[in-house]
Amino acid sequence: MDALELMKSDHAAVKKLLERGDKTTEQATKTRQELFDTIKTELGAHEAMEEEIFYPALKEHPKAKDIVLEAYEEHHVVDTVMGELERTPVDDETWGAKFTVMKENLEHHIEEEEGEMFKQARSVFDRDELQELGQRMQARKEQVLSELKAAAS
Repeated sequence: MDALELMKSDHAAVKKLLERGDKTTEQATKTRQELFDTIKTELGAHEAMEEEIFYPALKEHPKAKDIVLEAYEEHHVVDTVMGELERTPVDDETWGAKFTVMKENLEHHIEEEEGEMFKQARSVFDRDELQELGQRMQARKEQVLSELKAAAS
């Protein structure tokens, strides 16, 4: 799987989780907590592979630098909201609103990545480079998922 296919696949999975989480109510504490934990784990692994492998490679190309810098900042905003969610009880009346804000930020970020950033990537990387990046990203994602699951046990 090439880098862009891997990212798109992750995006689709996260969007489904976000949609499910956005439909929960304050009474669905167990569901909310389980979904949030899953999203946190998946995003942690996804961010690691993007920030450590894909973004640095793309940032080397001057035309892509600005979009990569913006993507790092969008990750930071989502991480900040996730930190607030983590400190807010899932049955708190503000939890759902915070979750929706996180969801909207992630959807915006995904839209930009799959639009402008993917277009930039296709113009600067050939097929073999995207394949090689994808392999490295998949390996890093699996490593982070393994570490996060071990830490949660």
